Amino acid sequence: MSTATDRVVPIEDTSLTGFYNGMTAAERRTFWACATGWALDGMDFMIYPLVIGTIIALWKVDAGTAGLAGTVTLLASAFGGWAAGYLADRIGRVRTLQFTIIWFSLFSLLCAFAQNFEQLLVLRALLGLGFGGEWAAGAVLMGETIRAEYRGRAVGSVQSGWAVGWGLAVLAQAALFSLLPADQAWRWMFAIGALPALLVLYLRAYVKEPEVAAATRAKVAAAGDSPSILEIFQGPILKTTILASLVATGCQGGYYAITFWVPRFLTTERKLSIVSSTGYLAALIIGSFVGYLVGAWYADRFGRRNLFLVFSLGAMVVVAAYTQLPLSNELLWLLGFPLGFFASGYFSGMGAFLTELYPTRLRGSGQGFCYNFGRGIGALFPFLVGYLSQITSLATAICLFALFAYALFFVAAYALPETRGKVLHADA
Repeated sequence: MSTATDRVVPIEDTSLTGFYNGMTAAERRTFWACATGWALDGMDFMIYPLVIGTIIALWKVDAGTAGLAGTVTLLASAFGGWAAGYLADRIGRVRTLQFTIIWFSLFSLLCAFAQNFEQLLVLRALLGLGFGGEWAAGAVLMGETIRAEYRGRAVGSVQSGWAVGWGLAVLAQAALFSLLPADQAWRWMFAIGALPALLVLYLRAYVKEPEVAAATRAKVAAAGDSPSILEIFQGPILKTTILASLVATGCQGGYYAITFWVPRFLTTERKLSIVSSTGYLAALIIGSFVGYLVGAWYADRFGRRNLFLVFSLGAMVVVAAYTQLPLSNELLWLLGFPLGFFASGYFSGMGAFLTELYPTRLRGSGQGFCYNFGRGIGALFPFLVGYLSQITSLATAICLFALFAYALFFVAAYALPETRGKVLHADA
């Protein structure tokens, strides 16, 4: 079996936007489809953290229990991502992506009709299956469609769609909670989360299966040697799977510890209203968006691993300052930009990095498992932060779990090889 990544191409033009002009029509269509999907995915996920205060007040649940819904969503997404990755290796990247988008859009809509917290918990878990699967299929699709010299910036720029989706969710919150009573506004927030289903129409019409994936599936079918779902845990691939899973755990655990609870931190410990906190979240989101773009450029210019090391250290410094220093609200607002920048920018390297670590026949399974294993363990962080906040301050709970996660991220990334510029091949 080929390693699928045995040749490295030089990257001559490393400017942030240089990749776009050089892309083919097929690459651009895939780029915009995945960017839109990731934006709508981000919007769907961030709706719950934004309405968590309303849920706590209306249904009289404590912070730990409320955080459990976020944890369950992410745990379910871990299983959904691994299953979708394996399915993408068997039936194709595009078909799997279409199915996962329809799935999580449907259950976001159904969340709007929940009558109690238990129903919402079940619906969020079911939504999580599709939410995790969408990233797994979309990231592999992007990584295989885009050429090696553009892959880091293109895949990383797609990640910036998450910040756009987060921004859309915040704008929807500000508008709906200004126009409607809180007990109605939160339901409309979830209803808006059904919009991603429209993207499937575009995928069916314009986005094609990557040639390298189609060729590999044809070879596998001809040889009668379909990959096992457990093959990523065998031989030399096992070490890669373990370390990549720890990288994904650290990067997502830190991110979720921060972004899930910051809206609540602003409205409780900083005494801001839902509407007035919008400006603080805007600084965080703008920083996140810029971080994604800079991270995409950095991944192609200096390497995926270097991106992870620098941004994990930056995130540790900024989150400690944001949560532990006695800052005025004005300074806190300013610090929101670097917090979003460092806590998000490293994601720009994750899709390309995981794509380049695995051979084509195992890429969906490997990438889907590692990223979503990290998402599943990282899923514990919203619950644990909420639980710990009952015996200490929410700010301290956020800080402790974020620092632990980013330290793990740094160590695991340091132990893996650099993959920048690797060319992908069909294998069997």
